[in-house]
Amino acid sequence: MNLTEIALATGFLLSFLMAVALGGNDAASPTANVVGARVLTVRQAVVLFAVFSTIGALTQGYMNMKTIGTGIVPSIDLLGAIVIVVTAFAWIMLCNNWGLEISVTHSIVGSILGYGLAVYGTGGVNWGLTHKIVLSWFMSPVLAALVAFSLHKLLTLMTERYRGLERSMATLIKVALCYSAYAFGANDIANATGVYVTVTGMCLGHPPEGRVMFLLAVFGSIGVVAGGLWLGPKVIETVAFKIIKLSVVSGTAAEITNALVVHMFVTLPYLLIGYGLPISTSLANIGALVGVGLASLGSSGINKRTVALLLTCWVASVFVTAAVTYVIYSMALPIVGTIIEPKL
Repeated sequence: MNLTEIALATGFLLSFLMAVALGGNDAASPTANVVGARVLTVRQAVVLFAVFSTIGALTQGYMNMKTIGTGIVPSIDLLGAIVIVVTAFAWIMLCNNWGLEISVTHSIVGSILGYGLAVYGTGGVNWGLTHKIVLSWFMSPVLAALVAFSLHKLLTLMTERYRGLERSMATLIKVALCYSAYAFGANDIANATGVYVTVTGMCLGHPPEGRVMFLLAVFGSIGVVAGGLWLGPKVIETVAFKIIKLSVVSGTAAEITNALVVHMFVTLPYLLIGYGLPISTSLANIGALVGVGLASLGSSGINKRTVALLLTCWVASVFVTAAVTYVIYSMALPIVGTIIEPKL
């Protein structure tokens, strides 16, 4: 095995570890509502998450993988892919240890921007697409809060009129969890594997792009499932019990909203502009929780300190990972070179 093969294998190992960190941190987005409503245990919710997030990753994951791999910057060399993943992984694991549900999307996009500035300068970054991604980060939680607020009011009204309906909510929230996990897989698998799209394409002899992305989705899904089962419970408990007190009705409203908003930002932009917009599933879910909290309990029912702490971490993620990636790549490049540079 030559140096290039060793380096490439190391890169894929790091990508797998990134997928583990992703599953550990972001499994909370689809599962926390059903756990907080006390309809399923953490383990039961994570098992459903594992199944349906894998389906979402394999069927629609390519939509955001294209954005992460070749949308923000023209291509990513192997050294860059390794530095991006190491930086984002370290930041995510640090926050996992604190039980904080940060945005993995913000972390990986920040790392890619740091790489892009180091390699291409300001002129080589696709700022048009980047602006759309950042705009979606602001739009998604606001939209989620509005939809969740309205949906909670509607479901509450329906359960008041039809007394037997609330007993059906336990089934509905489980179905919503499956849909939310599917949307998560479609949106988030790119965060673990998207940076290897151009590198893998070259190493496999430029096979069709779809085949590369499918192989990466399979590879990443294994790591996401492992991370969700191993590291997920601690973060799930933070989101499930430390933001608002959830009922079956409010949990159902939040779960449906999260699924709809995440899936919409993956699918509609891809159909319109050719790139999915990778939003923060964490941010969308917190927006949904704030919406149902306002609808059911008013502002007093929301733990503002927890929300403020999470928002601070989300903003910090972009700048911390961008700065660290820029510095590490700039220092490593003169020493080891690009290792493998995609020629597209």
